[in-house]
Amino acid sequence: MTERKPGRHALLPPDSVTPGELDLEPLRAQDRLGLLTGIDRAVVYDIPLRTRFRGLLRRDGLLLHGPAGWGEAAPFWDYGAAASAPWLASALEQAQGRSMDGQPLPEPRRHAIQVNLTVPEIDAVAAHALVQQSGCTTVKVKVAGSQSALRDDLARLEAVRAALGTGGAIRIDVNGAWDLETARTCLPLMDQAAGGLEYVEQPCRATADLARLRRETDVPIAADESIRLAPDPLEVVRQEAADVAVLKTAPLGGVNAALRLAEQLGLPVVVSSALDTSVGLHAGLQLATALPRLDHACGLGTISLLRQDVAVPSLTAKDGVLPLRRLRVSRNLLPAVLADAEVTTRWQTRLGHILDALRTRLDKLDKAGR
Repeated sequence: MTERKPGRHALLPPDSVTPGELDLEPLRAQDRLGLLTGIDRAVVYDIPLRTRFRGLLRRDGLLLHGPAGWGEAAPFWDYGAAASAPWLASALEQAQGRSMDGQPLPEPRRHAIQVNLTVPEIDAVAAHALVQQSGCTTVKVKVAGSQSALRDDLARLEAVRAALGTGGAIRIDVNGAWDLETARTCLPLMDQAAGGLEYVEQPCRATADLARLRRETDVPIAADESIRLAPDPLEVVRQEAADVAVLKTAPLGGVNAALRLAEQLGLPVVVSSALDTSVGLHAGLQLATALPRLDHACGLGTISLLRQDVAVPSLTAKDGVLPLRRLRVSRNLLPAVLADAEVTTRWQTRLGHILDALRTRLDKLDKAGR
């Protein structure tokens, strides 16, 4: 996790900050496009995780309230302002009830979805117990991606299969940590340990390596970072590098933007979370329920990774099924997750940078005719 450094935008002295609450007035002064129109509250949360995930022990982010309710923008701190701009666009879409180009949120095509259980890098015994308790029939297992951790990864997969039984599906997420040679070595071993993998998510960072690996293995390839972090997300299709597209609502700019991308990709879609509160998960759920076709369990059963939440009830699945329901953010729960003055000040500054980046992004889209 990178150090959070203050910048020049909307910087307030720490002793003038209300912990967990951003001052919207200096932000509106730089918001010449009126992006914050209707936003009446900006809350910074800071929530501990139940176990280390992506190297993090805590998750912090921003909740925006507007005429349509709450939206969440929680780009990780190693994301710059330009990469964070779509996260803000997604939060504004939720809070204002329309996308940046004025499109309303889509109507659902289904009212419940299947979700997978996410097993972080925990030991085999803990993984077995987690699967047994979940009721899910699809499990995504995080693997370390290093040769030194291979034995632990294989033991975790064997434990998950033992707990899941023969009828469930196991998928693994490598987060692009393998080079091609490591993928050629490790993937067959993990496929065997899992008793057959549904797919492997982002085994290599480079799209060209995904394409090569896909030609050499029977395990289907899912692309995540090769879509959401790519200058051109359609490159995975042109290179025939993926069987499945993993789409995350916030990094792609919101529900409407993700729906358009899904149509362009033409691949089966799995909607996944970005370690969100129930606010961010609700945006992912809206995407999953609006897709014309949904053949795989989605990665939206992650609220259990957080020790606290902001919604009552939380968006939790029962026996692997997550229903679409109204999001209710609790006024009683918010005070317990508010960030301290230091984290709030950093977000005050950061939001100024992200607003500038989103304005630049929209200006470029306008010039290109959108």
